[in-house]
Amino acid sequence: MSPVQMAELFLLAALWGGSFLFMRIAAPELGPIWLIELRVLLAGGSLLPVLLHQGLVSQMRQHWRSLAVVGLLNSALPFSLLAFSSLSLPAGTTSILNGTVPFFGVAVAYVWLREPLTLNRLVGLGLGFSGVVVLVGLRGTALTPEILWAIATGLCAALMYAIAAPFIRLNLQGVPAIVIATGSQLTAATFLWPLLPFTLPAQTPSSSALFAVVGLALLSTSLAYILYFRLIHAVGSTRALTVTYLIPLFAILWGALILQEAITVSMVVGGALTLLGTAIANQVIKLPFQNSESLKR
Repeated sequence: MSPVQMAELFLLAALWGGSFLFMRIAAPELGPIWLIELRVLLAGGSLLPVLLHQGLVSQMRQHWRSLAVVGLLNSALPFSLLAFSSLSLPAGTTSILNGTVPFFGVAVAYVWLREPLTLNRLVGLGLGFSGVVVLVGLRGTALTPEILWAIATGLCAALMYAIAAPFIRLNLQGVPAIVIATGSQLTAATFLWPLLPFTLPAQTPSSSALFAVVGLALLSTSLAYILYFRLIHAVGSTRALTVTYLIPLFAILWGALILQEAITVSMVVGGALTLLGTAIANQVIKLPFQNSESLKR
């Protein structure tokens, strides 16, 4: 990765790290479906004027089938599943489930794209995941049926992301990031629309919940997805998915800065492992066995 691409990776992690805090605030009041419908509708609506200004509407019409698949697999389903998880789990715990995306991604890329599995990459992924576990492990969480369902939905969301990334690389290569981001969010809103009458919020949402929705839509969705799709095109789906190792680090950082949550030794150690693993997986740090034999199908 180039320095600019690494900077984009860290910015993306910061934006998506905030999404777990936004969901934790808004999901209990709005419910998962209404929260995500507002998220994708606002995100797509904010990007649409830019798309029109750049004269790219014809590309969205040309690729609408692939954009619909991305909207379902990369937005409507995983967003809703993670919002459901956030009803029962703290933001940090939900982020550790999201941190399993690179492992699903490696498996999907190995089977589908036949990408080689180098020992260097596997070591980096292993270090990164160990950092996530240390950072926001499930210590002290009682495994009630509600918690188990929340964990299951979080893992299913990670699998959806892992499947969507290579699909984008294979079917939307060369399509501008603004087209993919706008088209996927608007089609995601279309998929969720029929569910709205059956999932009405029990009460009028508070101002804090509404502000969280706006931040979730504009920062953690509109801007974040433009960066994400740029990275997929530039460095490949497997490397782009390693952003999920950095997300828990930023989720905890925002908690400390905004909510005055304590930073513990486990956070420092876990964060260091996370950063090291991400650097190795992306070949910023090269190990002695960098050129060792790859595992191929």
